[in-house]
Amino acid sequence: MISLAWLVPIALGMGVVGLMAFLWSVRSDQYEDLDGAAERVLLDQEDDRPVPDRSGRREDKLRG
Repeated sequence: MISLAWLVPIALGMGVVGLMAFLWSVRSDQYEDLDGAAERVLLDQEDDRPVPDRSGRREDKLRG
């Protein structure tokens, strides 16, 4: 029974923290553009590609 005296306030506190995090994310427009991120994955743009290594060394030579 004494464990409930600890667990109930901890659970309520975690619920309040989760609610506050959700409200912060809604107010800071985290859910504003849900389709944009999904569509950007499909686009093939030159500026999204990694820059080629111009040093002439290969990564597997550096690891060994």
